[in-house]
Amino acid sequence: MSARHLNLWKHSLGRVPDSVWEQTKLESLVLADNGLTAISSAIGAMKNLRTLDLGHNQLTELPETVGDLGGLTDFLYLHDNRLTSLPSSFGELKRLRYLNISENGFSAFPEPVTGMTSLVELRAADNRLNVLPESLGGLSKLRELHLRNNLLTSLPDSLKQLRELRQLDLRGNPLGVLPAAIAGLPRLEKLDLRWVTTLTIPLWVDELEERGCLVYR
Repeated sequence: MSARHLNLWKHSLGRVPDSVWEQTKLESLVLADNGLTAISSAIGAMKNLRTLDLGHNQLTELPETVGDLGGLTDFLYLHDNRLTSLPSSFGELKRLRYLNISENGFSAFPEPVTGMTSLVELRAADNRLNVLPESLGGLSKLRELHLRNNLLTSLPDSLKQLRELRQLDLRGNPLGVLPAAIAGLPRLEKLDLRWVTTLTIPLWVDELEERGCLVYR
């Protein structure tokens, strides 16, 4: 096992041994699928972490010290847990490029995420989100936004600020309207509207297809 990479995937840990948090030189740490219900605040000392995988556990909260992981640049997996909010300190993770918070219990979009201004891919599918904040438009580097199977009935006009967006997945949301600003996204390559049964598809969607954007409906 490399001194810089520790993979404890599916080790039935139940609890992370203190010896793991002492390995402060680690660059990647995988703790997925271990039945974890808590993460020690000691994780904040792991300043060199670039990738952290906490997916497929039973976490209901995370320590504020996760926001101290300024070295996180590559991946942060939090999917398939029981999270309903994120610490305010998450907004300090300004170098992170990929975040997966899918399959949790978020009903309100976690505002700290909008401070993570280097995000290229954001996955927030299979939650209970019913509204997105206007501040989402500040994620100007975002290329992929995955929102499948939430409770969204509308989208913020600030989506027009996501000029780098390539993929927008809205499957399975009870949308009543789509902001025309989506038509103005210059790099959009894929718009997924499957299983959206509440929406009258606007005419400008045809224009998207004419310019080469794949629209699934």
